[in-house]
Amino acid sequence: MWARELAVSAPGKVILHGEHAVVLGKVALAVALDLRTFLRLRPGAEGRLSVSLPGVGVRRSWDTPSLRALRGRIAADGDESKSPSIEQLDALREFAGIAAGASAPDSLATLAFLYMCLAVSAKYGDVPSVDIVVWSELPTGAGLGSSAAYAVCLAAALLMLCGAISCPLQEGQSTARWTEEELTLINSWAFRGEQVIHGNPSGVDNAVGTWGGALRYQAGKITPLKRVPTLRILLTNTKVPRSTKVLVAGVKEKILKFPAIMNPVLDSIDAISQECQSVLEAMPANPSPEHYPVLEEFFDINQHHLNVLGVGHPSLDRLCQVTASHSLHSKLTGAGGGGCGITLLPPDPVILIPPGCRAPALSPAHFLGALQENP
Repeated sequence: MWARELAVSAPGKVILHGEHAVVLGKVALAVALDLRTFLRLRPGAEGRLSVSLPGVGVRRSWDTPSLRALRGRIAADGDESKSPSIEQLDALREFAGIAAGASAPDSLATLAFLYMCLAVSAKYGDVPSVDIVVWSELPTGAGLGSSAAYAVCLAAALLMLCGAISCPLQEGQSTARWTEEELTLINSWAFRGEQVIHGNPSGVDNAVGTWGGALRYQAGKITPLKRVPTLRILLTNTKVPRSTKVLVAGVKEKILKFPAIMNPVLDSIDAISQECQSVLEAMPANPSPEHYPVLEEFFDINQHHLNVLGVGHPSLDRLCQVTASHSLHSKLTGAGGGGCGITLLPPDPVILIPPGCRAPALSPAHFLGALQENP
């Protein structure tokens, strides 16, 4: 029986370039935000597993014998490289009383929790008797990696409960971090949680949530970026909800319908990501204004490409128009169709930020590595 109280956390993310193209093997550049998801783990009543997700209105509790029986019935595969099957997810929906096709955040979060709990325990140990609470600074459905941060926290907590990874926090320490090998295992299970929620995710969100920092992601290969300068990014939440799964499917359909037109667009997005990486790594630690026109042009060109892919939205167009009237450059980030947009701010800008907007610094000095905070 687990006898400690611990907390883990993982950051959200912003994609600078490569949205949607990354699903098809192109390069994406992503950076961690200083907005995080937190998970608190406490010893629970013997024979009970409880989860509370106040942000999406979930409070559920199950007896562990029932979960063990369910685990046996769905034959959860303990291989973290395999994606969840339709049959497994249907059995979990039936058990949790979730309607087929339900896509609300509370339903998907519950489904991911049950799947990860049973799949991890099938390989590494017994179903734990604990109380888990997860809360977040990240809005859901906004393209900031909230589901991935949730999956990373769950993967880390469940793997630790089952003994697959260590508890790195030593007596007298307030924070700690897992080894690279353990982070790799956390990332692989977090990706399975993302598959439950999104169907066919790229893997970039959970990679940023696990390692933090700034990284290049392509076809599962993660490359940390070196010497990335401080950039100021204005983050705007349109508060227009959307489904990543639906948007990704729409892009795929358009590519299949017009391959000769759409594939060059994807190649251009890929080239933008690679050119942006070269510019960022060539910039000094304190970039001067002459570097920004190139980065601004990348934002403009990529935003047009994303509109061609069909993932724009009038609210994002309005953001681009308003910021352009102040000589600033914006683009969507994440799946699009609403969600969040990002605006590149030049060094030391004089700008009035409306209430509710946030302009965090994105630099190595401010990137918080995933799961570093364990108070």
